[in-house]
Amino acid sequence: MIRHGGRGMSGASIETTLELWASSLRDVKRRMRPLFTQARVALSAENFLDGLLGEERRKTGWMRAEAAGAIADFW
Repeated sequence: MIRHGGRGMSGASIETTLELWASSLRDVKRRMRPLFTQARVALSAENFLDGLLGEERRKTGWMRAEAAGAIADFW
């Protein structure tokens, strides 16, 4: 919940909260990398995570693939 003045319940500014989220996400991605034997697969997993956490409210498989940059021209 956001109170007047743009501060959350803990009193942290929105900017501070967003930076904490971004830092935590970078840490999760760093910790995930060793789980994959190929760098391109690790990057794909990171992009998939970004897609899941993205702005779209409804996330179909196609939307997730598109957000991860995995759409190929099939036509």
